[in-house]
Formats: sequence, structure tokens, C-alpha cells
Amino acid sequence: MIYKRSSALFNEAKKYIPGGVNSPVRAFSAVGGEPIYIKKAEGAYLYDEDDRKIIDYIASWGPMILGHAHQPVVDAVTEKTKLGTSFGIPTEIETKIAKLAVEMVPNIDKIRFVNSGTEACMSAVRLARGFTKKDKIIKFAGCYHGHSDSFLIQAGSGGATFGEPNSPGVTKGTAKDTLLANYNDLESVKKLIEENKGEIACIIIEPVPGNMGCIIPEKDFLEGLRQVCDDNDILLIFDEVMTGFRLAKGGVQELLGVKADLVTFGKVIGGGLPVGAFAGKSEIMDYLAPDGPVYQAGTLSGNPLAMAAGLAMLTELNNNPEIYKSLEEKTAYLHNGIAEILTEAGVTHQINRLGSMISVHFCENPVRDFESAAKGNNPKFKTYFHGMLERGVYLPPSAFESYFLNNALSYEDLDKTLSALKEFAGTLK
Repeated sequence: MIYKRSSALFNEAKKYIPGGVNSPVRAFSAVGGEPIYIKKAEGAYLYDEDDRKIIDYIASWGPMILGHAHQPVVDAVTEKTKLGTSFGIPTEIETKIAKLAVEMVPNIDKIRFVNSGTEACMSAVRLARGFTKKDKIIKFAGCYHGHSDSFLIQAGSGGATFGEPNSPGVTKGTAKDTLLANYNDLESVKKLIEENKGEIACIIIEPVPGNMGCIIPEKDFLEGLRQVCDDNDILLIFDEVMTGFRLAKGGVQELLGVKADLVTFGKVIGGGLPVGAFAGKSEIMDYLAPDGPVYQAGTLSGNPLAMAAGLAMLTELNNNPEIYKSLEEKTAYLHNGIAEILTEAGVTHQINRLGSMISVHFCENPVRDFESAAKGNNPKFKTYFHGMLERGVYLPPSAFESYFLNNALSYEDLDKTLSALKEFAGTLK
């Protein structure tokens, strides 16, 4: 279906913006067609430039956990804007949100605010290298940590391998220090450590990945990573840009009871404004300038608007922990409904879910890592995506992305979503 106003805006954008978008997934390349353009959002709904009201299941890729234009966040940003938008000088609100974040998240003493999840992960890895005085890192195929050079590495087929850059502009020199393991495969990690003894500074992982769909860590996998890090003097970094403050007040560390040495944040911590952060124990964080030798800086880091939005968001989540139970129940309701409809229609599928993250995969076998996620039927996903969009439901425009539910979604919204799927589920056989 062509959405006339959105189509015209996209064609105009392509004249001035590479690909017409400022982040590639927005271009709909993975699902075909042209992107829709949004003019406003409120609660659980997007309103596009063609005047359609759409139920939203990406929540700006996670941060809108309480819904769009959430009034306490809007009010906080509005009032702060009246006092000035950026100073490049310390403000009290930076300390307020830092104190609250440290209180909410287990196993961290100090936190440094930056401007994006990419910046947070990049800085955490630099800190880990500086602290350990080692150069190599391990990441996992299918885990996305932003577009810093060290992270744009893809796995070879089969087992763990040395990284090869999968983006022009990433040098082989950078890639050689990034080692690739397979998610949910502790043996692949141990093999890399054995082959690179004394050279690995850190292991960075999305403890619950959201960039190959929602993938669930299998029993003892994260605990095993913690142990091999302890045994080999390697720092464990949890990339909780997506999961932090979403799956629990204290993120995955709280939810699953596994401690990380460094944790990165984004999304929810900014309440919808551009924010990232990384945090850890004092002995590691004090290695940052100005106290220590590892340099990291940013003019807009901790800017008052982002801090105001984040403080309002975290305060509400901290004061109302029942939000997490509500979100989990709504996500389970959606999961059960989708599974029932697809099963009745004879559609082969897998559904992964944890908390308020969920993904649907059109394949026969369980999806537990990047290799199994890649076996999904992507042409079928395209039909699924566009079928839902035509019926007023916005899903992630890629088979490799998690949905993020927001608590403004009502059960009526969930039922409308399921009704939309039921209308065309038979075409997905």
C-alpha cells in the first residue's frame, strides 16, 4: 500500500539525506515498500502524515516504556527548556539522576552520562581496555552495540572466528582485536579465551539480545560468562541499552541475578531524548578522566533537557514497580493470542518473549542465536509486517528486531492487534 503524504515526504528526503533516512532500518529496506512518516504520537498511538492512527509496538525502539508524550516527562522537559537548553557546565540534575540510577541498579557505584548507546558501549570498552591494559574484546554474533568500528564485525559461518569488518570504513586492524563468539554457546567463548590467553580485556554482550529478535539466555549461559571472566581477569560488560530499566528497575542484573563489571544504558534512561550512560564499581569508573587516565568527554553529555526527561522517567518507574508486572502480563497476553492465531492458521512459527520484549519468527526450530534467527522466512515476515501496517499496527520493520511494548497499551489495543492478524493469518502459510 502507498501512503501518499509519506511517500511524497520520503521522495523529498532522498534528495538531501542519504537513503532518505537518518538511521537505515527506517527506510523499510528489510520489508520493502516505503516508510511512513509520523507527525505526532500520544500514549500507545502514532499518527502518520496520512492521518492514520496506528498502534505502536516499537516505542521509539524502547524508551517510551510508559507511552508517547507521557505527561510527567513532557512537563519536566518543558520547564527545563525555559531555563536554557545546554550549558557545557555541571548542573545539579546530573547528580540527581546519577544518584537515582545507582540506587535502582545493583552492582554499580558510579555512572557517566553520554549522548547515545553507541557512545556508551564505545566508552565502556575503552575503559575496560585501559583498566585491564589488554586490547582484545569478545562480542557475540547478532549482538548490536552501536556503530563504533569495534562492533561492526560479523561472524563467519560455523563456530567462533576472528572478526571481519562488515562495513566499508572499518579497518582490518580494528577488526583483528574483536573476537566473535556465538550467543548461548559458552564453549565458543572458552575456545577464544584459550586461543588468546592474557590478551582479552572484556566480553561485551546484550544479556537479552534485541537485534536478532528477542533472544533468551539459556540456563547457566550468563552465569558461565561471569565465571570465565572471573577465572581469566576479564571484565564482563552488559549492554543494557535496550533492557536497562525496561525488563526490571535494575535491568537484567536484577532480573536474572548475574553481575556485570560494567553496564551500558540508553533508551529508557533518556525518557525519549538522546542519552546513553555507562556505569560500574568505583575502582573501575575512577579510571576515567579527570580522576584517571582513560579519556572520555562530550559537550552535550548530561545536558539538562535529557537529564530532566530521564529523571522524570526513572522516578516514575522507581515509584511504581507494578508497571513491570503490568507490562509483562500484557506481553504474555499478546504472545498467547498471536500463537493461537498462527497455530490455528497452520503457520509455522516461533515466539520469544521476556518481560515486555517479544519477537515472532517464521521458522520451525527454536531461535536461540543469530544463526537460528537467520533461518526465519523473511518473505513471510514482509507479508506479516505489511499486513499489520495496512490494518493500523506498527511492528519493527525487520525480522531481526524485538518489539517493545509500552504500558499505555490497553487490552482493547491488544485485541485489535490480534483481530488484525486474524484477518490475514491464512495467507502466511
